[in-house]
Amino acid sequence: MLIIKNGFLIDPASDLQGVKDIVIDNGMITTIAERGSEHVEDLENDKRNEVIDASGLIVTAGLVDAHVHFRDPGATYKEDIYTGAEAAKKGGFTTVVMMGNTNPHMDTPDTLKYALDKGKETGINVYTCGNVTVGMEGKELTDFKKLIEAGAVLFTDDGKPITDAKLMEKACEKAARYDKVISLHEEDPAYISDNGVNAGMVAKKLGIKGSPRDAEIAMVKRDIEIAERTGAKITVQHISAAESVELIRQAKKRGVNVYAEATPHHFTLTEEAVLEHGTLAKMNPPLRLESDRLAIIEGLKDGTIETIATDHAPHSKEEKERSITAAPSGITGLETSFSLGIREIVNKGYMSLTGLLKRMTINPAKIYGLDAGEVKEGGRGDLVIFSKDEMWVFDKSVSKASNTPFLGETLPGKIYYTICAGKVVYKA
Repeated sequence: MLIIKNGFLIDPASDLQGVKDIVIDNGMITTIAERGSEHVEDLENDKRNEVIDASGLIVTAGLVDAHVHFRDPGATYKEDIYTGAEAAKKGGFTTVVMMGNTNPHMDTPDTLKYALDKGKETGINVYTCGNVTVGMEGKELTDFKKLIEAGAVLFTDDGKPITDAKLMEKACEKAARYDKVISLHEEDPAYISDNGVNAGMVAKKLGIKGSPRDAEIAMVKRDIEIAERTGAKITVQHISAAESVELIRQAKKRGVNVYAEATPHHFTLTEEAVLEHGTLAKMNPPLRLESDRLAIIEGLKDGTIETIATDHAPHSKEEKERSITAAPSGITGLETSFSLGIREIVNKGYMSLTGLLKRMTINPAKIYGLDAGEVKEGGRGDLVIFSKDEMWVFDKSVSKASNTPFLGETLPGKIYYTICAGKVVYKA
């Protein structure tokens, strides 16, 4: 058994808070008790049991990230499922969902089986998507039924938008039939000359045209209309533009089944970061203006954006050292996501810690039907133990990649333990 004593429990699902003792047996939480419970004290005194004294620390549900790229199979020089999981553990995550822009793609049961079998060896809960279209080519729908049977928890061609509106409508009809969410990369390539950098003053300084906000806005508008017609559930991934936030806000008021996710980099940085960090701040969709950053925070605050996801996107040092137009887009994020949420959203007064935790635990778990994100008797023993205010230095990544503008920063929110199924998988 594992006993966690004296920690301040925050359960994001029930809003239960207070100093509690927690007992985990055979991977499941069997007891949540007030400190001093005779039953728990008896278990503490049993030398066969492991005891963690969490005095002065916060205990909550293991974090959930429904949008990570582990590059496995096909590009394991950037990351693999094992190293990606190590980064997740260090960041407090016990549940992740892998995207499918791998090689081969997540468009067949065999590839899903490969990824899920490898995920079972990591010590955390590793799920995968199924691709919406075969080969992510946007021409032919995959066999949703077979992919669901193989373990797909959501559908996405993330990395590529679905530009064919008729095909998107058919995909939404299929997803609605199976009650699965389609998670969407909303950037219309017809608008984009140079991706990864906002079409604005910074792009002009760099001598490129960049990616305009209309590339995202147009597709968000289109797909909200399709979701409204079909009744499908869709997620707008890594939202970057204020207008997109407002489109989703109004759609929700009409009862459309549209969700949204924000990344830590989009609520932390603006296009100016590209001038400071170069390709380490190049991403799709790009960092935009301060007004967009604040609109994303407001969307998180009022519930328009339900989830925070990292879009953890590792690349090699050599790839990111190419020119601004040749380097790939994307940054890593699993190790810094929670800390950036504390620094930018909680400590600046936009949201309570519990509010942040909801967006990183129970909300994504509910949207995608995952057994995660809550602390309850009879529930999974997936927990993270941390100090909200203690500072730590992000001086080295456990990922294979370190393509992030946050390397070297001192951040709040030190993770002490990540626990999955009652086993300590990360210890500071």
